[in-house]
Amino acid sequence: MSGGDPEPGGDADRAEADEGSEQPLTASPGESVEERVSRLEQRQGEAIEAAEQPLPPSQSPETSLEERVSKLEQRQEAMDEQLKQQRQQLEEKDNQIMRRAAEFDNFRRRSERDQDKLKLRYTCAALREILPIVDSFERARKGLSPEKLETLSALEVHQHYQGVYKQLVTALRRLNVASMKVEGQVFDPALHEAVMREPSQEYEEDVVMEELQRGYHLEGEVLRHAMVKVSMGPGPDDRQPVHLG
Repeated sequence: MSGGDPEPGGDADRAEADEGSEQPLTASPGESVEERVSRLEQRQGEAIEAAEQPLPPSQSPETSLEERVSKLEQRQEAMDEQLKQQRQQLEEKDNQIMRRAAEFDNFRRRSERDQDKLKLRYTCAALREILPIVDSFERARKGLSPEKLETLSALEVHQHYQGVYKQLVTALRRLNVASMKVEGQVFDPALHEAVMREPSQEYEEDVVMEELQRGYHLEGEVLRHAMVKVSMGPGPDDRQPVHLG
């Protein structure tokens, strides 16, 4: 083959390469915006390297250079446009993240304020039930002054305080506070606090034999553990009670 003949497949291969490099850049599955921008920049570098390759002997230097420059300019414009779009998408995502973060922060603050208001409402509701009892104690204190105590019987004094106690129990019921029934129950550390263990012919071992301080629960939650005396079970009478804690 003579020196003036074009290289086999030279122009066709170069044209195919140029056409392939001008295809739009599409995102691969799972590819981030930053990775697509990096690929665009890499393709720009490859295009510049291709422009610096020597021309085939069959091409006119002036014509071939103009064509390649024109194609490179078109390719550069397309890649610049793609890069611009990718950067805009990246900025939009950054703005979305910032907006979501601000929305979450506002939601957290609103939730905290709502919780504080709810706690305050519950506290006020509880105190409204207790305040009448305070008033009753005030009236009882005035009615049981030292001068009047000299003329009142023990039964009358008892009746004064029984009325206040009943009012207190009613207020606790309105607040859904209930007392525990512990005597005769198997000791449960989730409900009871054992302060003493004592031999017993009546109760089996680890059974509550006496309530020392009443326990309360509020809608299934323990408000205060009951202080109890727990049986050591039947056995010799000379065993001594054991004080705990």
